[in-house]
Amino acid sequence: MGEAVPVGLAAAATARGAIAYPPTEQLHELEYCIHSNPPWPEVIILAFQHYIVMLGTIAMISTLLVPQMGGDHGDKARVIQTLLFMSGLNTLIQTLVGTRLPTVMGGSFAFVIPVVSIIDNIASRPFEDGHERFVHTMRAIQGALIVSSFLNIIIGYSQSWGMYTRYFSPLAMIPAVCVVGLGRFERGFPQLAKCVEIGLPMLLLLIIIQQYLKHLHPRAYPILEKFALLICIVIVWSLAAILTAGGAYNNVHEKTKEHCRTDRAYLISSAPWIKIPYPFQWGAPTFSASHVFGMMGASLVCTFESTNAYYAASRLAGATPPPPHVLSRSIGWQGIGMLLNGIFGAAVGPSVSVENVGLLGVTRLGSRRVVQISTAFMVFFSIFGKFGALFASIPFPIYAAMYCVLFGFVAASGVSFIQFTNNNSMRNMYILGLSLFLGISVPQYFNEFSASAGHGPVKTNASWFNDILNTIFSSGPTVALMVATLVDNTLDMVNSCRDRGVPWWLPFQCKKGDMRNEEFYRLPLNVKEMIPHRFL
Repeated sequence: MGEAVPVGLAAAATARGAIAYPPTEQLHELEYCIHSNPPWPEVIILAFQHYIVMLGTIAMISTLLVPQMGGDHGDKARVIQTLLFMSGLNTLIQTLVGTRLPTVMGGSFAFVIPVVSIIDNIASRPFEDGHERFVHTMRAIQGALIVSSFLNIIIGYSQSWGMYTRYFSPLAMIPAVCVVGLGRFERGFPQLAKCVEIGLPMLLLLIIIQQYLKHLHPRAYPILEKFALLICIVIVWSLAAILTAGGAYNNVHEKTKEHCRTDRAYLISSAPWIKIPYPFQWGAPTFSASHVFGMMGASLVCTFESTNAYYAASRLAGATPPPPHVLSRSIGWQGIGMLLNGIFGAAVGPSVSVENVGLLGVTRLGSRRVVQISTAFMVFFSIFGKFGALFASIPFPIYAAMYCVLFGFVAASGVSFIQFTNNNSMRNMYILGLSLFLGISVPQYFNEFSASAGHGPVKTNASWFNDILNTIFSSGPTVALMVATLVDNTLDMVNSCRDRGVPWWLPFQCKKGDMRNEEFYRLPLNVKEMIPHRFL
């Protein structure tokens, strides 16, 4: 057992600079922050990189749900096109009038549980073929999305969500943001391991090229740091194509073929050359109370998950923590985005793409313009289906390798909030440990139970009630934020205000509390340069 350092020696060590890392409000190593922009050639390539990163989740959701609905490869291609089109529209809305943070709005896995419940309910009815069942299922999903979107619209524009976020603190943000990344571990190495021969090289190559090879030459540094992900995708995707053409997967298990081969998505042959998604393309939506209430649970989960991701994005983009009125406004616009998803016939609702938030940190580029330009790629490839299907055919283990890095970076951004709190407070350690552990273990129990039993742990005669609770407690970020906020605001608040980091946090909770809250990002560059450095 080592001896404790006397207080006098610790103070002397601090004075000598042994502890040299005081808290900093903004990350110093960002090359471009939210209000600064790279040259246009870099903007276009980086925007395309954001498009590639978000495409993986959309392809995974469509591959998971469309076959269960009875749809064929052509139906899956159209669902991907619709989700891409709506992601571009919702991203543009959020970056222009929502939070104005550089966040991509993609499809959310939180809707899988209520959508599967709708699929099971529709499947019990008689249909002539699978396509007819698919169309009826999509119409039911449309109706549920349209009605449930008003929950987000109401809690957003009524400022109810903003009032709830006023109970947040830097201490609560640590587990909330951490679990946004850590809670998606099942989409990382477990998916990578389904085809190790292409997933593992992708992971190792990404780490080596971006973090090691960039130091070999000064000219290689900016290129490999910013575009290493695209370089690795081209290399490993080519390797997968060579292995497929060479017959390496001819005599393997069918599941291995699905994950490793580059010709098993069947999207290129099924996608139309040109197809513009339009309102009610599957027909008139149908409405059912049980479907709507179940979908409301998913919309509430998306509210929690998106809020946590906004704090991560603000940290990685060099912005201040979003104030409550901005968060409420963003949730209201997210509800409008969900309404549009229902009108256009997307299979799920929108949420912040966590992998794209991680890409901000990995590339050290938090420019809002890059994300806005990426919406042009989303819309273009959603209309010209053959071209979009080419990139949607990238094997999932390649995406899983990327997620190991990107989700990990988001989790690390949550850890960075700890500098604003008292790291030596036993109270803080108790709250952090409890919320982190429950945020990971509770959803793991719900997911394992669902995988083995075919339904969630909550099973009553009211299916809508089951869907709400099973969806909420299957979301790690939701559980972590609820536990952290509850315990942090009820356990010894009087004596722990400074330990929780509240004095640093309070100026960001009102419009005029800090000049950088929102209006700062609207100022011209020459005006920003006139602001004293101590305020930046």
